[in-house]
Amino acid sequence: MIKIENVTKIYGKTVAVDGLSLEVKAGEVFGLLGPNGAGKTTTMKMLAGLLIPTIGKMSVDGHDVQSNPLEAKQVIGFVPDKPFIYEKLSGHEFLEFVREIFRVDRDPAVIERQERLLKMFLLTDWLDELVESYSHGMRQKLIITSALIHNPKALIIDEPMVGLDAKGMRQVKGLFREMADSGETVLVSTHTMAIAQEVCDRIAILNKGKIVAMGTMEELKANSHASEQDLESIFLRLTDEMVDAP
Repeated sequence: MIKIENVTKIYGKTVAVDGLSLEVKAGEVFGLLGPNGAGKTTTMKMLAGLLIPTIGKMSVDGHDVQSNPLEAKQVIGFVPDKPFIYEKLSGHEFLEFVREIFRVDRDPAVIERQERLLKMFLLTDWLDELVESYSHGMRQKLIITSALIHNPKALIIDEPMVGLDAKGMRQVKGLFREMADSGETVLVSTHTMAIAQEVCDRIAILNKGKIVAMGTMEELKANSHASEQDLESIFLRLTDEMVDAP
């Protein structure tokens, strides 16, 4: 579903992503982990078409992100780490704007999916209010709703749990699992190790733009020779080893 082939991104003298290759399957929740500056957000922005790789290729559902950007964007739902919403729009107006962008404004299935998400997130009663009155968590739920209403085949989401309360986190984790079980793909970047361990089928740990480990939790444990059972300990062991290495 998502294919990254030997991708490098260079800013001036800084190599943000260095020869990255990975493939995320349909029906999979895949996690990208790494310390600050590891290249996670840069990778996601390149997949969404917001940045251009210096070298390499990226595709989603067979659509090359660079040579066929419109086709790729049609099958992607993207939630950046710092989503922007026009604050002087109401929630209803913002969603209508997004539907018009994807040209699905009159599709009954799209409206039905939107209503289901809004009801789940308890946003229905807030739709006529300006977004500027929304809490951080409510804005995050609105952004996730807007990213999913056109029924994308792949959701690319950076730090999904920021601002969410415990119930919101539970709802989003359940949504990821529901999508994967329906054959859709979720690529998620997060600093919250417990969430990654709980919801991700496979995980890639990035450091300095490169993958230092990738696999299921059991595979990560085996490859890191770790006796620890939690992802945080494995993550710290792997990234600390990379920092300490000559």
